[in-house]
Amino acid sequence: MAIPTSRTKEKAEIVINCEKCHGCGLCVSVCKDFGLQIVDNKVMLAENPLFGCIACGHCMAICPNGAIEIHGRELSPADLFELPPRETASSYLQLLNLLKLRRSIREFTEEPVGNDIIDKILAASTTAPMGIPPSDVHIVVLNSREKVRNFSEDFCACLESSKWFVSGWFLALMRPFWGKSNDELFRRFIRPVFQIYIGNMSKGIDLVTYDAPLAIYFYGSPFADPADPLVAATYAMVAGESLGLGTCMLGGIHPFIQFGQKSEKLRRKYGIKYKSREGIFVIFGYPKVKYSKGLRRTFASVQL
Repeated sequence: MAIPTSRTKEKAEIVINCEKCHGCGLCVSVCKDFGLQIVDNKVMLAENPLFGCIACGHCMAICPNGAIEIHGRELSPADLFELPPRETASSYLQLLNLLKLRRSIREFTEEPVGNDIIDKILAASTTAPMGIPPSDVHIVVLNSREKVRNFSEDFCACLESSKWFVSGWFLALMRPFWGKSNDELFRRFIRPVFQIYIGNMSKGIDLVTYDAPLAIYFYGSPFADPADPLVAATYAMVAGESLGLGTCMLGGIHPFIQFGQKSEKLRRKYGIKYKSREGIFVIFGYPKVKYSKGLRRTFASVQL
């Protein structure tokens, strides 16, 4: 029994070279499918793994002698690479300072974001953890100001056809079903967002994606862990910051392109393959503004 994803529904194959195996047991300790065992000082396949190999690659990556290979589920020995020295990684203080420097930027210069920078952002985001390998995160890259603006215009046209969704009669009808908090959210946030997006776009002002020179949409398949696109987007955002870009996560687009014929047409136009439980846009560009102060934020609660 293999865990299905949009990319494969088969389990991976574990290939063991017994001559190279020294029986250290490291592979057994990291396999959380319990698919390996040590017999007579050699690693062997276990008889009753939980699901079958999902190709997390832990056993292949940890083996000091190259005695294990994984083939399948989009993984092979060719995907192994040597880890960089620990001293080349950022310290906690360096990472914390990068995160402190980050602010949500919505004002960008005219300078485009080059393909080499986009490649670096995507390379960093592929290192994000995933629910079940292979990653079921899908990405749409809008790599010019014109493409980003065109998407915003199409999105606002989609919203225009869905204004009934925030009409008074519909909100009154739905309040008994979705409760007070959702009713307040729709009346005080989502309905004004409709008006802001559509009203400003009619004047030629893009308050959807802010005329950013680069926008990347992260979304999942029906099989994806809902958190996966958001984690990958966060990695991309941090990578963008490290490359001197301003960034901003936009949560107000994804929910409105999931349902209805207009949304389906928009998704097809932009190569969006699936409706997704969770997804998010991140915009990137060279900042037109520079902040001199940061703001301390807190969590709603921390229970120790």
